[in-house]
Amino acid sequence: MTAAGGTDGTEGSPGHVAIVGGGLAGITAALALQEAGLRATIYEARPRLGGATHSFDRAVDGRELTVDNGQHVFLRCCTAYQGLLRRLGATDRVRVQDRFDVRVLTPDGRGGRLRRAKAPGPLHLLPALARYAPLSPSERLRAVAASLALDRLDPDDPALDRVAMGDWLADHGQSPRARHALWELFVTAALNIRLDEAALGPAAMVCQTALLGRSDAADIGVPTVPLGELHGTIAAARIEEGGGRVRLGAKVTAIEDGPKLVVNGSPVGADAVVVAVPHRVASSLVPAEACPDRAGWAGLGSSPIVNVHVVYDRPVLEEPFVAAVDSPVQWVFDRTAISGLGAGRAGGQYLAVSVSAADRWIDTPTAELREVYVPELARLLPAARRARVTDFFVTRERHATFRQSPGTGALRPASATRLPWLFLAGAWTETGWPDTMEGAVRSGLSAARLVRRHLDETKRPPGGAGVTPR
Repeated sequence: MTAAGGTDGTEGSPGHVAIVGGGLAGITAALALQEAGLRATIYEARPRLGGATHSFDRAVDGRELTVDNGQHVFLRCCTAYQGLLRRLGATDRVRVQDRFDVRVLTPDGRGGRLRRAKAPGPLHLLPALARYAPLSPSERLRAVAASLALDRLDPDDPALDRVAMGDWLADHGQSPRARHALWELFVTAALNIRLDEAALGPAAMVCQTALLGRSDAADIGVPTVPLGELHGTIAAARIEEGGGRVRLGAKVTAIEDGPKLVVNGSPVGADAVVVAVPHRVASSLVPAEACPDRAGWAGLGSSPIVNVHVVYDRPVLEEPFVAAVDSPVQWVFDRTAISGLGAGRAGGQYLAVSVSAADRWIDTPTAELREVYVPELARLLPAARRARVTDFFVTRERHATFRQSPGTGALRPASATRLPWLFLAGAWTETGWPDTMEGAVRSGLSAARLVRRHLDETKRPPGGAGVTPR
């Protein structure tokens, strides 16, 4: 394996593409390009692949616990992400529900359950909605009416980008209770923003695609191995098996015409470049002539996610995951088996509480979060009242997603830039999807498709500007 850089100078070798960033967008672009016979090198500044989806080890009672920085799920309608899993040969490392089924907990113990029926969409959720205890019978009827109205919207209509989802729901008869106990349950988790702040366009897209479309679209999938394995070691192996390269600890500080990169202070040539880093990094890295409006990307902002990790000395949750309303707890996942805690620790359980749109909690000290979340879990899970907490820790993603509020849709750039050899990728670009794993993968596929078209049209000789590879 050569060191960081462009081509190896072999006569007749295929074009070389430099990919800046080793998250899902960059990984996807690399694999798609390799399938087309092109060579790709990923330059990742961090010591791992995976971007915002990674893992680390933590010692618990003398044992190593493998912890994901945050709980990530996908839906059956996330076809591009499932295509990435097939490229990785990792479809056996995830589990998808046979049928969308979520138990919703409330502190008063009434709760509810949302489970799809064996009926075509959107009829498949009507029986569950009709029995959804957190809402009154009249609220359930009005929710059906709002769903039908939502299904008639065009998510690509620019006017929807200027409207808040919460306002639209209020205008369509949704009470504060219905907005909180039903709509926010899904929209906040999908868009990582509170309902009253969420842009109507992407919120409508999520609801139409996942909840109101094909009956199995919302079936939830979860990894059964740590993200560091799925999006890290497995991805790196597949890229290198296909002839690509992964350069970790390789910080790109400039992109110049030629094209070429400056990697760890040294010039590296390429035939095309894909920038697959977050918007706040891309805005300072992409040349101004490529994207004259790049300063506007700052308007995308960011929205945080906090994950609260609690290890108990005994099982307290039977389901693989549950949701909650009327509580600071949003979604709870059983991480016992995937973390490695299960082996040799019979009876213990490790739960992760995923808190989206976590502006309120992102700077709260861990001790204060413990004072809030341990009692809240005990209110929701009766078995937790008798259990002892053996470990408690918090992971924070301050810039987990861009802030998908009204007006941000117009700021998302296309993959192509004004420089014919430079392309953008990332869930923040114009993908037609919210900032999700699915959106990231779709952006990588789009960038790869445009790179192939560019190289086919130019028929550039390998080696870019002839810079000596490193």
